Amino acid sequence: MNVKALLAVLLIGVILFWAVGDMPAFGDPQSPATRYTGKLYVDLALQDVGVENIVTAILASYRGFDTLGETVVIFTAGISVALLLRRGGRL
Repeated sequence: MNVKALLAVLLIGVILFWAVGDMPAFGDPQSPATRYTGKLYVDLALQDVGVENIVTAILASYRGFDTLGETVVIFTAGISVALLLRRGGRL
């Protein structure tokens, strides 16, 4: 067993458990993401993007590269499955 790897995993685990104490409670309406970021998206989405639907504005504009990356991953997985099924059991 690799002792260095075990120590690294334990150290990172301890750091993560320690950091959880600083996170806001789930669904906390006073968390920074709810008080500032969410309000900023709601207030500025129409004037920044020009789209009335806030979800569309966030996915298409603010998170456009992320959405494009997810679409590429799904497309690649679909093409891979189609190519595997097309082989019909041949190796």
